[in-house]
Amino acid sequence: MKKIFLFAILLVAGYAASAQEFNKQLASARTAYTAGKLDDTRFAMQQMLQELDILTGKEILKILPAKMEDQTSNNANDNVSGASNFLGITVHRDYGAEGKKVDLEIITHSPLIGSINAILSLPFVAGSADYKVIKIEGYKALVQKSTGDNNRTDYELQLPLNNSLITLRAPGYTQDQVVKMASSLPIGQIAKMVQ
Repeated sequence: MKKIFLFAILLVAGYAASAQEFNKQLASARTAYTAGKLDDTRFAMQQMLQELDILTGKEILKILPAKMEDQTSNNANDNVSGASNFLGITVHRDYGAEGKKVDLEIITHSPLIGSINAILSLPFVAGSADYKVIKIEGYKALVQKSTGDNNRTDYELQLPLNNSLITLRAPGYTQDQVVKMASSLPIGQIAKMVQ
């Protein structure tokens, strides 16, 4: 708990404008708590946690690779959004241009975690033609094969990290290339940040 609190404080300290918003919500929570308004206290604390999640998402964007395979990142499209503690926040980055675009999303509190973990635990999935279970930095991931609109075989990789889900979509790339791209992600660092 102390580590999480310290990490949260360090994240907030790095952003002056965001720190002001955090302190405003903290003061609001204290005032509401002192007045016995527990619902207002809870709301202000949820706003603080959402701000921390967004700051964490921005920090994750900083550690993502600048290139995936032969495509460079489109930093102008980077996005951190969502409703923290409900369905979570979404960290989005894409690489390349249309036709050969790679999409990367990290969703905290993902509703798909249970389904993906269930699929990963089934022994017959490993032998399936449409699914492959792999490990990246000790974490199991699911590579799913699908046929696109133009009868092209595409691959999507989904890697659960506790309650967060990393999804890498790379239409037009081979399965080995998708696995190589996912292996270039700093999974261990991301896992620590989204805990």
